Amino acid sequence: MPLIEQLTTLPKNHPHLRLLTGKTPFFASTLDQRFSFSLYVPKGHSFSSQTLLPLLVIIHGTRRQTGKYFDKLKSFSEDHNVVLLTPLFPAGIDDPEDLHNYKNILYNDIRFDLILLSMIDQASRIWRIRTDRFYLHGFSGGGQFAHRFLYLYPERLAGVSIGAPGRITQPDTNTSWPGGLGNVESIFGIRGAPNYAAIAQVPIQLVVGEDDRNTSLLQLAKKRNKAETEAEDRVERIQWLKSTWEEYAIGSELATVQGVGHDGIKCLAPVEEWFVRLIRG
Repeated sequence: MPLIEQLTTLPKNHPHLRLLTGKTPFFASTLDQRFSFSLYVPKGHSFSSQTLLPLLVIIHGTRRQTGKYFDKLKSFSEDHNVVLLTPLFPAGIDDPEDLHNYKNILYNDIRFDLILLSMIDQASRIWRIRTDRFYLHGFSGGGQFAHRFLYLYPERLAGVSIGAPGRITQPDTNTSWPGGLGNVESIFGIRGAPNYAAIAQVPIQLVVGEDDRNTSLLQLAKKRNKAETEAEDRVERIQWLKSTWEEYAIGSELATVQGVGHDGIKCLAPVEEWFVRLIRG
């Protein structure tokens, strides 16, 4: 009997159910055990219900501070009956000095898109969550992952919030991945990608702190990638992304957070407000 069916037979105060509600343990990915994920499951979730709760996936930044997002978004999860899922993509996979592996989605032979989709499927065998379409948010390195995932899987996203990505994949097909989308169909095996019409159907939020102007890390990335936009800082880059997407009929909302620099937690208020609007319809 599947675990999710076994759980329906347990009383509500059973210790096993308490472990699987609220902040859960980390679960190793069954696709690749080098990676793991954790969830925050609101009290309104019921293992015996046929109602599937909306899922918000949060992609961490370079520091991998997943716990801070759960602490900040706990009330959001409880108030709106949304399950949160955060994958952990550790630094030092293959290369012990590497910090950035997941951001381009493809790293050596690792497909972080498939790992994430597998985690969501794995979680659905335990919790009552909607998996056909889910919400996605990422800031900084997570913002890099989020906008690249949008290019590949727009049909899976009910909405995506993209925070202050330092490096941006341009929507043109004249430049190869990750600078552009020229070869995404061949390297990811996704027929018809990029599908601009499908991307344009996804609600998109862009978010950045108004004081996110430090360019030291961005200049290092620019030297490594000649396809980098000429925009100097993250504020200019996210504005450039918005205007460039408009040329492809891809609309987005831009939230600039006053008095905030490069801080994903301090930029969460407009992110929460935006997702509440989507969830309430």
